[in-house]
Amino acid sequence: MRAKKSLGQNFLTSKAIVNEIIQAGAVESDDVILEVGPGKGILTKALLEKAGRVIAVEKDEHLTEFLQKKFADREKLEVVRADILKFNPRNCELKTKSYKIIANIPYYITSHLLRKFLESDCRPSRMVLMVQKEVAERIVARNGKESILSISVKAYGSPRIIKRVPAKYFSPKPKVDSAILLIDNISKDFFSLCGAKKINEEKFFTAVKKGFSSKRKLIKNNLQISDTQCLTKCGIGEKARAEELNVEQWKCLVEGASF
Repeated sequence: MRAKKSLGQNFLTSKAIVNEIIQAGAVESDDVILEVGPGKGILTKALLEKAGRVIAVEKDEHLTEFLQKKFADREKLEVVRADILKFNPRNCELKTKSYKIIANIPYYITSHLLRKFLESDCRPSRMVLMVQKEVAERIVARNGKESILSISVKAYGSPRIIKRVPAKYFSPKPKVDSAILLIDNISKDFFSLCGAKKINEEKFFTAVKKGFSSKRKLIKNNLQISDTQCLTKCGIGEKARAEELNVEQWKCLVEGASF
């Protein structure tokens, strides 16, 4: 069963890394797990030993058949042949916070997958993803510089890098190292202010994208803010750039400024 480069397949081979993923997911006997891109099933097998139910979504027709045969005797497993970016969790009777996503995903779908499930009205309670190391570092802003991606994730949850995973633990070996990324505390509470008053998600991300439109320009210029009092109120310097603002400062700006 050869990996398909077109589908971004790099099969995990280390049981020790699989155990790290399971621990990060805090998998318990009553958990429902949505696994994306199960591949040859090394993670699937470990999930079946711990979880109450596993839904494995695989795009590759041959791998789907392989997994169905390999785990034919496992009643707790449902193998679904589908593109995860078109997959509707409700079709498998999943509800908000009623399941966890744990997966070694194709790296080219990382940002799309995060957006799909974090913005969804059927959100998981926790996500544990194997992603490219550099992408994980950008999400947690390890260098102290935020990005559209990091702000987009932090508006919905708390991202944390669990472990760096060298390329040698995959087959075929990718050209980059990977990392186990945990996102917990997933909710839309960030967009609620006081009582019934809320911040519009669309307005928030429109402002963030506009703020990052020219990275070298000052945030006040990108957002065309003439009254700098709102910057002061949010603890933002007049010479600050978008990458220097944390998610709470973005929230403050969107709440108080008109742009």
